Amino acid sequence: MVFSSLLFLFRFLPIVILGYFILPRKFRNLFLLLFSLFFYAWGEPTYIALMLFSIVINFLGGIFVDKYKTTGSMKGAKTALIVSMVIDIGLLGVFKYTGFFLENVNAIMKTDLVLSIVLPIGISFYTFQMMSYVIDVYRGDTEVQKNIINFGCYVSLFPQLIAGPIVQYKTVAEQLETRAETADAFGEGVKRFMAGLSKKVLIANNLGVLWDTVSASDLTSVPALTAWLGILAFTFQIYFDFSGYSDMAIGLGKMFAFEFLENFDYPYISKSITEFWRRWHISLGTWFRDYLYIPLGGNRHGLLKQIRNIAVVWLMTGIWHGASWNFALWGLYFGVILILEKLFLLKLLKKLPSFISHVYSIFLFVYGWVIFALEDTSDILVYTKALFGSAGFLNRESMYLLLNFGLLLIIAGIFSTPLPKKLFAALEGKLPRLAFVLTVLGVVSAFVLSVVYITASSYNPFLYFRF
Repeated sequence: MVFSSLLFLFRFLPIVILGYFILPRKFRNLFLLLFSLFFYAWGEPTYIALMLFSIVINFLGGIFVDKYKTTGSMKGAKTALIVSMVIDIGLLGVFKYTGFFLENVNAIMKTDLVLSIVLPIGISFYTFQMMSYVIDVYRGDTEVQKNIINFGCYVSLFPQLIAGPIVQYKTVAEQLETRAETADAFGEGVKRFMAGLSKKVLIANNLGVLWDTVSASDLTSVPALTAWLGILAFTFQIYFDFSGYSDMAIGLGKMFAFEFLENFDYPYISKSITEFWRRWHISLGTWFRDYLYIPLGGNRHGLLKQIRNIAVVWLMTGIWHGASWNFALWGLYFGVILILEKLFLLKLLKKLPSFISHVYSIFLFVYGWVIFALEDTSDILVYTKALFGSAGFLNRESMYLLLNFGLLLIIAGIFSTPLPKKLFAALEGKLPRLAFVLTVLGVVSAFVLSVVYITASSYNPFLYFRF
């Protein structure tokens, strides 16, 4: 995003909160809709019309699906569903994949076709949200929304607009119509928002410096220690960046009385890749399960078709993340692992000591981030060799990076587990007053340190904005 969304939030959030609670309840969704559109237009003014067009198309799609179902015309309802989905997927395809398609055509046909299209921020997220709504209306899993203000508020709600979580309409349908704002929920929202902000600004941003340093090096001369430090930095950077954004979104939602489902559940403590993907980006995994895997047949039609369905889902998961071959390769990488676990590895892992299962998982998901992070597929092979010592095992720079970032990596490792949360819960049980004081100090410190860091840095992008 061409502006700092964090600076934007700090600048306008107090005004939004004040305006929201001053207004009569019947105007609050309209207020959130207008501010959300303003928030999006501030960074993407060119594509605000695209979002509004998509909102109208899917709103009408839901209306027509419901109308035809009410009159008993399932053929008409299916046609309305298909039309809205074709438009959604078509827009996503044009804006996200045209450049990638032309690059490959040029490589194969030796042509020089160029069409410069800027990717609208968050289009993958809000497109999937709208598609899930129309599909659920068709299935009868949710009631149609006949108020375009409420529907527009659902699609564009600024806390989760540009990087998720992907909120299914049926999980917030009642909240759009009636919700009770309370001081306790607002306080919990502030704490959750500050926790996410700290993850992003104090941990993810600083570890991003280490990854940027390593990935910008001549990869053929990177020793093993430097390569491992680099990819561990990216491993923690992407987790604290994305889970931090999700925490901020959930926290902001609570402040306005919305309850968004959790998007992360300590994925780095997993003991299999199957478990890892139950804990990582839960809203995306749920979307592909509900709207692709199960419609394809899931596990209901034998092992071979289940393997096919897993492969399709994971190829699409990879492609969803970006228009580059490394993302497709990343999806297939995890698809193959999940298929192998389904066939026999899970049974074997359950028989092994938990430590070995955990090391197995760590190695596979850390290496998966190598594929994810390096868009040039030739760099993936070079970096893989570096991890295993093709350019030696360490040098002076390796030790410099270890000394400068080692402590931060340890802190990131600890906070990527439930241990700090469990320790604090135990403290709350025994010394609630002390826990309260520490909470207040923690929130204030997080706010001050984050603001100082943000204002000192000219660029604070979230990694998932590009998806």
